[in-house]
Amino acid sequence: MRKLVAEERIARWRRYRPQKRFPIAAILDNIRSAYNVGSMFRTAECAYIAELVLCGITARPPHRKVEKTALGTTQLVPWRYFSDTMEAVQVLKAEGWTIAALEITDESIPIQSVKRSHFPLALVIGNEVTGVDDRVLAAADMVLEIPQFGEKESLNVAVAFGIAVYLLVEKLRSFAEEVGDLGEVGQMSPVGIADKFFVERGDGNARLRNHPQET
Repeated sequence: MRKLVAEERIARWRRYRPQKRFPIAAILDNIRSAYNVGSMFRTAECAYIAELVLCGITARPPHRKVEKTALGTTQLVPWRYFSDTMEAVQVLKAEGWTIAALEITDESIPIQSVKRSHFPLALVIGNEVTGVDDRVLAAADMVLEIPQFGEKESLNVAVAFGIAVYLLVEKLRSFAEEVGDLGEVGQMSPVGIADKFFVERGDGNARLRNHPQET
């Protein structure tokens, strides 16, 4: 056994990568730490999600602290900026995204409970201290939580983001498996589940299919 070097790792991921990014976006609601933002860029690229939507005080590229933890992924992950998170929510809803806030409330459900009909899904990640804005919670289509079992009530925001994103990607993979759309060693085939939600435009870019999704 030997560890793969960087070039070998990337070659492996490229073999399994879907033609389009997974239909998952993340709305970053006033994230105060630029280092957390950079870490989320890096995770977003590794998970190959559709985009990051930066809102309010969330630091945005080019920013020295973001770049320090992003390690170049700000040049790879699609992103856009809104001064107000509510505006971002309204725009993404109009585009056909399901808005899901990552928060613990009296009505939140485990993130593992998401259904195929919830994709494309935009996950709102809240501020490190105050969480998701109350207005955004009220406007969200659903509220998801990461089940926890210890005595601490919360996770670091970048850690929570990584757990949530990969759980959502795994849900998409399980939906693909149900219809026999998984490729080699259980990875997504190049025409995998992302193609169920995105179609090509004439300019070669992807756009969302009509919502609810076509099958």
